[in-house]
Amino acid sequence: MFHIVLYQPEIPPNTGNIIRLAANTQSRLHLIEPLGFDLDEKKVRRAGLDYHEMSQVAKWTDWKAFVDKVDEISASATIYAFTTKAAQYYCDAPFRSGDILLFGPETRGLPMEILESLPDNQKLRLPMQTSSRSLNLSNTVAIGLYEALRQTGFTGLT
Repeated sequence: MFHIVLYQPEIPPNTGNIIRLAANTQSRLHLIEPLGFDLDEKKVRRAGLDYHEMSQVAKWTDWKAFVDKVDEISASATIYAFTTKAAQYYCDAPFRSGDILLFGPETRGLPMEILESLPDNQKLRLPMQTSSRSLNLSNTVAIGLYEALRQTGFTGLT
């Protein structure tokens, strides 16, 4: 199982899409507050369709509360932060089951203090045109997660 962490997500349909992705890949979704919306919001429910019951979603009051429990969440997990500020491509990371894939809010990305707390080999980027600011959050999560699943043999999925 992989852990998807959304740090302060802002756009309800993105989180709804990621709830659906997590449910269909047996991944666990962690939401770091504050959220830019209410989880019961219609846009989240519509994007997630009927997958809310299948998904494993945990909410955390802040980044510190999550980090303090990382060892309990997934022993020996590596946290991989997805950011446009990284040099290493996502496909070059050696993913293992239990790893944590961390993504920042749609309008500003992960804060520098989080990025600076991780070694460079744990900061990953998706290649894109130089003139582009970023990709859509739910697309980025799907690309990163499916690479991790591919590297681990799509265990438990058919």
